Amino acid sequence: METASHFEALLEPGGPSFMPTQIIIVPLAVVAALGGKSLRRVTGTLNGHPVRLGLQPMNTGERYLMVNKDLCQAMGLQLGQRVRVVLAPDPDPDHVDLPAELAEALAAWPEAEAAFAQYSASHQRGIAYHISTARQPETRARRAVEVAERLALGAHPFRKLPGR
Repeated sequence: METASHFEALLEPGGPSFMPTQIIIVPLAVVAALGGKSLRRVTGTLNGHPVRLGLQPMNTGERYLMVNKDLCQAMGLQLGQRVRVVLAPDPDPDHVDLPAELAEALAAWPEAEAAFAQYSASHQRGIAYHISTARQPETRARRAVEVAERLALGAHPFRKLPGR
């Protein structure tokens, strides 16, 4: 098993054109030390804050980490500042942190839970993110119920059901 890699990097603007965000570029040597091109997800810390993130590819062969606004605020980080990074390969790359509302909705609807399990881990993370990013508890609960209902009926989790 590979050990953790430590490095410092700048918090830079970047990300895909449809979703500009803050990024940290992971140098080629670190990518190689962590497992090379096959490595997709990592765990570690950014300035001591625990993270579990996906590595996104760059044309240069390097990879980058997308760092969301909430994490930047929690760390007091702004663009252009240096970040102490510690990364290791994720021992459970398919792990998905489910918000409580989604876990409850899936547990209540076995058909939805079975349909949810058929999606890839990245798609499951997208569903969980959609629900967890709602600011109000009522909105998170409503989103969880809507997604679970769509899944239980065999529909796509983000598309409205016909006639609704």
